[in-house]
Amino acid sequence: MNPVTPFPTRLAQRVRQCRNPVVVGLDPRWEQLPPAVAAELKADTLADRAGVFLSFCREVIDVVADLAPAVKPQAAFFEQLGSAGMVALEQTIAYARQKGLIVILDGKRNDIGSTAEAYAQAYLGADSPWRSDALTVSPYLGGDSLEPFCQVAGERGAGLFVLVKTSNPGGGHFQDLVANGRPLYRHVAEHVEQLSKAAAVDGYGPTGAVVGATYPAQLGELRAAMPSAWILVPGYGSQGGTAKDVAPAFDERGLGALVNNSRGIIFAHAKKEFARFAPADWQRAVEAATRDMIEQLRAETTAGRL
Repeated sequence: MNPVTPFPTRLAQRVRQCRNPVVVGLDPRWEQLPPAVAAELKADTLADRAGVFLSFCREVIDVVADLAPAVKPQAAFFEQLGSAGMVALEQTIAYARQKGLIVILDGKRNDIGSTAEAYAQAYLGADSPWRSDALTVSPYLGGDSLEPFCQVAGERGAGLFVLVKTSNPGGGHFQDLVANGRPLYRHVAEHVEQLSKAAAVDGYGPTGAVVGATYPAQLGELRAAMPSAWILVPGYGSQGGTAKDVAPAFDERGLGALVNNSRGIIFAHAKKEFARFAPADWQRAVEAATRDMIEQLRAETTAGRL
């Protein structure tokens, strides 16, 4: 796909092609890896663990590439393995893109001035070794801190997902504080909508929002407040969010929302409902969990219209 094609266009095409909004989170936690994968470790070094993480992620990607539109590698799990981990992250992203998946790097980056520009170039720039399709960013250093990310994303046809209302229980400690009569998350949402509307293509712009499935009432509120922004919805599955909970995030066409599931898919081999698969068949459990999620979203949301 042409790399200068705007991110929202590529994203919508991929969602329509797959007929679902599933994002598979690549969060390779060592202690939860399938036994057959963990057994690949030859020597317990950071470099060898990074190699196992890469192998695991590639095998997950092989399963979901024809099912889901996107994957979301969590940078932290690779960063903890040092330089070898960052090489594994680079190779994971490259492999996913080679398979046609949209790659959203979950790094939650930001800073000010030239440092923000360096982060933007590092993860989204044309010469980036990681070169993801989109990046999660924090807005809490102010609007000017997002400008370098918007600039670089615009130049490369990439996307952003700004933290607006996160899925964790403590998110409201700051995000729900009221300023000028509205919660802080609504002020952030207003800024996201302005950024996205200014560069919208076919109704959606390249600057999206992160809004957790654990707050379904706010999902509907924020869908209305950000009609030009794609919403990335974490918190599905292991954190308690359901298909019914995420329904308010979608528009009437079944677009506008991406629903992430990490542990519930990649570690499905450990779930009771997939105990029918032998330990060595962990990839079949990944496939079954992905298909189950797709069917649940089609049944409970307008994604069924895709």
